[in-house]
Amino acid sequence: MTTWNLLDLDKALRASWAADTASPDDQADWQPGNPAWGHCDITALVVNDIFGGDLVVGEVYLAGGGQRGFHWWNRLPSGVELDLTREQFRDGQTVTAARVVERPPGPLRRWDEYLLLRKRVIEILGALPKPMV
Repeated sequence: MTTWNLLDLDKALRASWAADTASPDDQADWQPGNPAWGHCDITALVVNDIFGGDLVVGEVYLAGGGQRGFHWWNRLPSGVELDLTREQFRDGQTVTAARVVERPPGPLRRWDEYLLLRKRVIEILGALPKPMV
């Protein structure tokens, strides 16, 4: 069995993020200078595929106070929280109301983007565990 290194996974994910894997409502604003933008949910799922643990979701609020979607990250089995896409918030956004959620069953709303991100990571790292669907 392959042992996965978080640093290698982080590099592979960063190399794999692109406009076509960003959330559809974030694609117009996606830029190479902020590659994590719109990738939190599917990134958290890929990390969960490899390391297990919990999926954590919080509400994103704009600097002016209005809510704009949700942010996903991981809580590893050790209890360490890992957020590989937190850096996308550069305009004063805050994330509140964090809660653990069950992994969505079956094909996700963003199934195609999730599979494309996994494919790109696999091309860099080699075979990953099967998706936990």
